[in-house]
Formats: sequence, C-alpha cells, structure tokens
Amino acid sequence: MELKILPGNIANMIAAGEVVQRPASVVKELMENAVDAGADQISVVIGDSGRTLVQVIDNGCGMSPDDAVLCFERHATSKIASAEDLHEICTFGFRGEALASIAAVAEVTLRTRREEDETGCQVDFAASEHLSTMETSAPKGTNIAVRNLFYNIPARRKFLKSDNVEFKHIVEEFSRVVLTRPEIGFSLIHNGKDIFVLKKAKSLKYRIMDLMGNSVAADMVDVSASTTLVNVSGFVGRPVSAKKTLGNQFFFVNGRFFRSPYLHKAVMKAYEGLVQEGVTPSYFIYLETSPESIDVNISPTKTEVKFEDDSFVFQVVFAAVKEALGKNSFAGEIDFSNPEADDMPVLGKHFSEYKAETAPQVHLDPSYNPFDSVPGDTWKSHENSYRQPSSFDPGQYMERKEDYGKLFEEKTTPVSQILILDGRFILSPVKDGLMIVNIKRARERILFDRALSALTKDIHVTQANMFPVKVEVGAANRTIFDEKAGLLSSLGFDISPFGTDTIVVNGVPEGYSAEEGKVRTMVQDLLVILSDDSASLPGVMETSMAGKIALLGASTNEKVTSTMEARNLLDALLSSSNPERTISGKKIMSIMSTSSVEKLF
Repeated sequence: MELKILPGNIANMIAAGEVVQRPASVVKELMENAVDAGADQISVVIGDSGRTLVQVIDNGCGMSPDDAVLCFERHATSKIASAEDLHEICTFGFRGEALASIAAVAEVTLRTRREEDETGCQVDFAASEHLSTMETSAPKGTNIAVRNLFYNIPARRKFLKSDNVEFKHIVEEFSRVVLTRPEIGFSLIHNGKDIFVLKKAKSLKYRIMDLMGNSVAADMVDVSASTTLVNVSGFVGRPVSAKKTLGNQFFFVNGRFFRSPYLHKAVMKAYEGLVQEGVTPSYFIYLETSPESIDVNISPTKTEVKFEDDSFVFQVVFAAVKEALGKNSFAGEIDFSNPEADDMPVLGKHFSEYKAETAPQVHLDPSYNPFDSVPGDTWKSHENSYRQPSSFDPGQYMERKEDYGKLFEEKTTPVSQILILDGRFILSPVKDGLMIVNIKRARERILFDRALSALTKDIHVTQANMFPVKVEVGAANRTIFDEKAGLLSSLGFDISPFGTDTIVVNGVPEGYSAEEGKVRTMVQDLLVILSDDSASLPGVMETSMAGKIALLGASTNEKVTSTMEARNLLDALLSSSNPERTISGKKIMSIMSTSSVEKLF
C-alpha cells in the first residue's frame, strides 16, 4: 500500500471533526478568540440555532490584511514561539486550529480592522478554499460570520439535534466564557431576539446574577482558600437549593472553563450529610495557579486540564467548600417522615408527665350508613370495567382476577369499611380476609394509565392551579420546555414561557399536587425526563414516558387523609389496566387471609 500525504483540505476536515462538533463549538472558539484579542464588548449573533449563522463581533485589536488570510492556515498562531511557551499559556487559544477547522466545514466571511489602519479588509473562505480578499470599511475589531455549517458534510449535518437542543448547547458555551470575564460586556441574539444583554459587571457575583438570575445568586455563599500551590475562590449553593438536574456546576482555572469529574467528587464529598442522594448543588469555583503547574493541552477542545498534583488540589477544594458550608451554619434537615432517622429528636424522660391520662371517647353508631340512599352498588360496576392491558404493557404477564367487584361483600359498601393507615395504606375487609393497598404505588399505576391514554389517545385532564407558579429554569433549560410544549400539553401540563429564562406553571395533570413547593420540585424532575434524548420504537417510547411521568406524579402527592379520597383512589385503581402491579412489577395490593390474621393471636 502506497503512503501519501493528505491534501490540506482533507486534513482540515479531519481536524474539524475534533474541534467543531456542533454550532456551539464554533461559538466557543470565536468567543475565545475575541477575548484573546482584548475586546471589552463582544456580540454573538445566532441564526437557526447556529445551522445557518454563527457571527461574533468584537472591538478588539483587529488584524492586518496579511494576518486576516494567514489566520485560516493550520497552526497559525501568535501565542507560541517555542516549546517553553507551552508551559506558560494564559490565553484561551494557542494551537491555531480553530479557524482552519471552521473554514473547512462552513462558509466564512471575516471583516477586520486595526486601530492604526484607515480601512479594513474582508476575507472569504469556503471548504478550506480562499475565495477572495478585498478592502472594506469596518470598525476597529473583528466581525466573523460562519454560515451553513457542515454544508459540505451532509452526514455531519444530519446528526445535529433539534434547534432547541443545539441552542441549549450554545447558551452553555456562551455562559462558560462570560463567567470568566465580568469586565467584558456580552450579548447573545438568536433569530433577531435578544437573549442576553450583559453589561460590564463590578464582580463575578454580579455577573452570575445577571446571567443566572437573582434566585441563583441569592442562594450562593462565598468560597475562599489560599495555598502555596493553588488559590480557590468562588461560590457554592445552599444545600436546600440542590437539584436533581445537572446545571450551574462550573470549574475554572486561570480564567479557563474545564471539566473535572475528580474535583466534582471533592465538592460532593463536602456536601455529604447535607443533601439528599441524587441531587447536585450549584457551584462556581475558580482556581488560580502557576501556568507551569497545569497542562491545558491534553484535549483538542481544551476543556480538560491536568494538574501537577491532583490529590492536593482535591483536598484544597474539599476543605474550602466544607469550610464555606460550616461558616454559614448549614445542617441537614430532619426527615420527620422517617421514625428511624438518625437525627430524629428523642422524647425526654419527663414527657409522660404531660400526657393525658385517658384518651377522649368517641361515640359511633355502627348501624349508620350515609350511602344507603345511593341507588345501585357502585362497586359492582367494576365487574365489567376491568380492561386488558395494551400489547406493550409489561404487567400483562401478571395473574388477573376476573372480577374485582366480587372481592367485597354484596351487602356492604366499601366506604363504611375503609381504614387509612398512616396516610400510606388503605385497608378494607373483603370476603377472604383483609385487603391492603399501597397508596403511592396505586397512584403510580393510575397516573401511568392516564399518561398512556394521553400519549396514545389524546385523552387528558388538566387541573388549573389556584395560583400560577413562576419558576426560573435558565435560558438553556427554557428551550427544552419550548421544544416539548406539545408533549407536555398532551400530558395535561399547562406551562407557558415567561421571559427568556422562566416558565409559568398554570396547571398540572389530574392527580398531581398543585402546591407551590411541589410544583417547583416537579419542574426539576420534568427537566430530567425531558432532557433524555434517547429514542425508541413506537409503543415502547410511549410506555417509557408514561412510566416516568407516573413516578413523578406519585412522588409529589400528599398522604391520603379522608375516606372519600381513599374510596376515589380505590375506584380508579380497580378500573385500571392492572390493579395488582406497578409498571415496574411491584405489588400494589395484598390480601391477608382470615386464617393469617387468626395466626397473629
């Protein structure tokens, strides 16, 4: 096999596969170039989530006509002159790959002018080919427009996600840059609409507030630690504000964003005992260290760094976050619903002195039945209401009772025979003993059936909130609710946009809690569900989505306290597709036979 050197345009396309993965990659590279150029005002203009346009305009130093052409050549850089320079990198870019890679997979127009030049120049590239260079009038700085990304690689373009998903990634990359430079003004415009207009901020705290909103900034406490190797500063969120969705977790070193699962563990270790399992606090942690003690050249996208002493940095971050939480007197909340919790208060030894000697007497008429006048036996209607499951219901293998109505004595009505245990179980006597129903699992089964009907038959009921609940979700997450608006409406959610980073929950599906705190928790759980980009076969997808929505609704509901509420729940359960099992196969009801009860005595 004969060896040969790849043509320059092919080599650039291969490099683009590493550097330019999606429109957000272009935003990152061009914003970083603008910061390195010394700009104090940077505007990002996006068209169709970056598919048709990514434009970055800055008032930085600009370039000469010769440099405006040379910057599109691979490894053209002003940052490195010798191997030693690699150990002292303090700028965002340095390898000279970004513009060459972008020009290989898009149509690029660059306009630029230095302050000392009377006129600027315009350079046009497409598919790594230099098309033209001409003089033009231009303000000081650089204006670079990238159009029709991946136009010459249809396979790459086909694998881009929906517009809302791609724009979410753009907002993430935009945020990572603006959070490192509060002294620079930034703006983000999408399809002619202002998404962010950020003025120069007095401090990082003000920049976080402008970008993320007052609610995020108000939940932050300061972090600070100094050592001979690394200095730590920034902010961490209050434990009670930790969320199930990942978001607002940032590490920066010497002004550069980086990812570090290792240091993330250090932060989470500091929160041990303060947050529930499965939730993540917000944090904005800034590290300052000598450039010689880190390697920022281990990833083409420069989002990973290698510290000279990782374990020492881990301990410093852990100690700094732990100290910040301790100074602010954060402590774990007591779970009063769990009597076996370690932090449950213990009754004092003199408590019995204040107990009443006798319990109050309650007089009941056991022969009274307020439902005697109700025509017909509503519970017998279940004899014909039981429906076989659809073909993709995992519960269809379970053994079925053909007639649940015959569980009950014909001469009694279930309402007069219902007992609620701790708000979590319903007990009712049946012919062969005592039926016990797990309320949370019953709700899960009922809500699953309703969600499945909503998805497959467009049958849903929305209960309006007495007071609409406004929830700040961030600009990136707002796009998820925009994209899934039709799905949410079909499920019974009434959610409307408010501004660029907030939604208003006007109504929830029947059976869901409308209490404000529960609604806010529900929104975070919904983000987890809606952010799942996985696709599956028709039928299986609806079942999976209905199962997740059912778990969400069941977990946000209150305890049952009234017999009427218990009766309605039993009525809905016995009319469901499988009253015995949840979608995951867990038992919903159990019957304790009379003989089993007798054995207790």
